[in-house]
Amino acid sequence: MRFQSDQLEDQAVAQKTLDTLFHDTLKDIYYAERKILKSLPKMKRAAQSEALKAAFEKHKEQTEGQIERLQQVFEIIGKAPRGKTCDAIEGILAEGEEIMEEYKDTPALDAGLLAAAQAVEHYEITRYGTLKRWAGVLGLKDAVALLDETLQEESQTDEDLTAIADAEINQEALQEG
Repeated sequence: MRFQSDQLEDQAVAQKTLDTLFHDTLKDIYYAERKILKSLPKMKRAAQSEALKAAFEKHKEQTEGQIERLQQVFEIIGKAPRGKTCDAIEGILAEGEEIMEEYKDTPALDAGLLAAAQAVEHYEITRYGTLKRWAGVLGLKDAVALLDETLQEESQTDEDLTAIADAEINQEALQEG
């Protein structure tokens, strides 16, 4: 004899569709963006390179807009904007904190900060790329456009960080302190 709790569990599993997964992933990236927004000023303060400081400031401003776009996507699907703890971003940001502590006042600090920032960007790129595809499958055309705008910003930020690394940061990290 099956218990009622087993039947309820089966129903809950059956109801987990792409809609549910889209919403869960949206909550994940919403949480991540808000954590990133809080960490960027600290990364900017820790950076030694003016170019890297400027990149962190620019990304902070972009992140504010990205959070607003995510709120619009929540509105499109009729859900309140809420975050869900994102263990991945917690780990990536913890690594950045570790770099700030371990490499403080060394020539390699900026290279480490830049690498941590790119790890964040790569995480965001995967999330936004997936959400954009799912929004398309779900017929959420307005959400596709909003998510694509953010995806393009994240990709450009990654390219900008690579250019800063190549132009100055990686060579400076070779210098003895």
